[in-house]
Amino acid sequence: MAALWGLSARLTKLLVDAREPLIGQIKLAWWRDMMAMLASDPAALPKGEPLLADLAASWAGQSGLDVLVDGAEAMLLAESDVERQAAAESFGSRLFALSGGGAAAGKRWGLLWGVGVVEAEDTARRLLADTKNAAAPARGDFGGNRALLMLDRWAAAIAARDGERHLGSEGLLLLRIGLFGR
Repeated sequence: MAALWGLSARLTKLLVDAREPLIGQIKLAWWRDMMAMLASDPAALPKGEPLLADLAASWAGQSGLDVLVDGAEAMLLAESDVERQAAAESFGSRLFALSGGGAAAGKRWGLLWGVGVVEAEDTARRLLADTKNAAAPARGDFGGNRALLMLDRWAAAIAARDGERHLGSEGLLLLRIGLFGR
């Protein structure tokens, strides 16, 4: 799971740093090619990239990671708030599904992820409002994975305070969910 979330972090950084969509697409195409190579011929992966080495150690011969790259590209190319919302939900859903949860479990987290990726403040506010208004997934949607449940509830807590962070209460929330599952 660490390698998977490392890939998510790398794709997120790529989106945040992308000043030109075309350059971002080129970088995403490289990652898409690497995910295809990871699934079909992991021995051919370039050496020297620590994240690829981590992915090869845990995901070699498995397909499906390219959907994260597709989700990141959808966010990069989104031209409307509706498209951005769909892309953010999709990225979160795909990441949570790959992490062992159900696709419905990651939508709220994905919306909050989108807040951090978009540049326009009004778009970020709309995504934050969408996060706040999103329905809580059923506990069964997390596939018994408390870490995913914690991330969803954390996203909800941040959205409930309009993005304002309260590290003390957030820490207590995460501790309670980790210990008791609710």
